[in-house]
Amino acid sequence: MIRAICSHAAPGQLTMGAYVKAAVCLLAASVAILVLLALWRAHLRYTGAFFLGDLILSVHPGTYAALGLATGLSLSVLGAGWGIFITGASLVGAAVRVPRVRTKNLISILFCEAVAIYSIISAFVMFQGIEDAEESHRVAFGYFWGGITIGATNLACALSVGMIGSAAVLADAANAAMFMKMLVVEIFASAVGLFGLIVGLVQIR
Repeated sequence: MIRAICSHAAPGQLTMGAYVKAAVCLLAASVAILVLLALWRAHLRYTGAFFLGDLILSVHPGTYAALGLATGLSLSVLGAGWGIFITGASLVGAAVRVPRVRTKNLISILFCEAVAIYSIISAFVMFQGIEDAEESHRVAFGYFWGGITIGATNLACALSVGMIGSAAVLADAANAAMFMKMLVVEIFASAVGLFGLIVGLVQIR
């Protein structure tokens, strides 16, 4: 789906508009699924069949806690790798023509890697208390949604940092005075992942 949406982009290059369209399509699909689930639950309620809540509570609490931990870790690492891919490709290409950009722009790679470190920190915190989550659905749901919060925000943070880092490399190659200005924008973008980590840990606790 994303390949079809981005087919108008140049080979090997995805534009910001392509990412936005892909995100909108994924969001619309998620909303449609939630609406269908709500309608299904309403139908089951009036027909006397089992409720969706019963199905959810029939799953062992530890499963939700493990899913939250795995989701947060995997989405964060996926985002870090994707961000490094976006920034690294621009960095290597620009360094061929302007070698001076190859050293200081490595900070963009470090910002992307920090997202993966956030997920490792959250995974250690979640793993230490996962035994409590196995005894209560309330605690398990906190782990589940906390992991999704951390994973989703870190994914968005890494992609943001990656695209800004890619633009920063090209801007620095054209005008060295642009580096510090772009670095400030990149710092604010990387703060989103830290905010997500804090909110996710609050949900867990």
